[in-house]
Amino acid sequence: MKILQTPVRFYPYIGGTEQVALYLGKELVNRGHAVSVICANEPRACAPNVSGVNVKRLDYVAKVANTNITPALLSEILKQDFDLLHTYLPHPWSADISAIASRIKKKPLFLTYCNDITGSGINQFIAGCYNRVFLPGLLKTARKIFIINKNYIESSPFLKKFSEKVVFLPLGVDLEKFKPIPVEKEEAPRVFFMAKLDNFHRYKGLEYLLSAVKELKSKIPIKLYVGGQGELLGFYKAFVKEHGLEGSVDFLGFLSDEELVRFYNLCDCFVLPSVSSVQEGFGLVAVEAMACKKPVIVTEVIGTAEEIKSHNAGIVVKSRDISDLASALESILINKEKAGVMGENGYRLVLEKYTWQKQADIIEKEYIEAIK
Repeated sequence: MKILQTPVRFYPYIGGTEQVALYLGKELVNRGHAVSVICANEPRACAPNVSGVNVKRLDYVAKVANTNITPALLSEILKQDFDLLHTYLPHPWSADISAIASRIKKKPLFLTYCNDITGSGINQFIAGCYNRVFLPGLLKTARKIFIINKNYIESSPFLKKFSEKVVFLPLGVDLEKFKPIPVEKEEAPRVFFMAKLDNFHRYKGLEYLLSAVKELKSKIPIKLYVGGQGELLGFYKAFVKEHGLEGSVDFLGFLSDEELVRFYNLCDCFVLPSVSSVQEGFGLVAVEAMACKKPVIVTEVIGTAEEIKSHNAGIVVKSRDISDLASALESILINKEKAGVMGENGYRLVLEKYTWQKQADIIEKEYIEAIK
């Protein structure tokens, strides 16, 4: 099959949908399919081929609510020879242009629906207009809608009308990259958090984690490592200084793949305290940590929360509940045996459900049925 993907951006940009497009593309290439990507040229890169995936990068004129506006996208898609299109939300520009192209070329469109489009201030107004005017047409055009969180079919007011098209597709993790490795340990318990530190990703809940560390540091000599960068880095550093956490928090900035794996293995616990069920999707970083045999603490809004709890791979806490989060941290950090059991359970859960091979099995089956 000739498959064209249209994520808003692509590797070396690191983000949720970009990771899905990369690893799904690599797995489909390994199965003998021809996979191409058209995306915005961010960051500036000239590599026309990434792991067998052909990449066309387009200039963009603006960036609205984390979505690059690429005027040439429609014409570039129409030039391509493909059997099907696969696009992604919550990036409406590339998704809706892809829907138009699929109708013009009479090719099936597949949509990975990571989460509802929302926002605050002017972005909330823009999101509301989009959801009323354009989203229904996109969902109607899509042959199948892949969701990464089982709860979306009930919680999203937009998906219910199209439930017959919806396919649950949990994300995968690259087990060749994310795996247990030997690292030098320190005595102080270490906690790891990883996210983009910008306004768009404020829903990841770092402020609540910092507050939980403040509550806990008098009991445990805890060390929090914060990976990621963005325009809110100064805000978080000021928060740390204001609350006397300078010795308890290290901001690591951008992490390479190798550094990311190292800090997953270096920590005693990984935490993803997201606060928005609308904006948070799957919680892939938590799965990456489990692949490194680390216990995780997540909030109930994370797509993997139910299985983390049922498999005893970590602790699920209430979002925005600082005391609940601090108690969960203390429970794991003071009991190494408990943490070890959770880490092993999480690793088995990843092997059972969260590999890209399993995800590609589901998608490939849907692709083949569409082509037939």
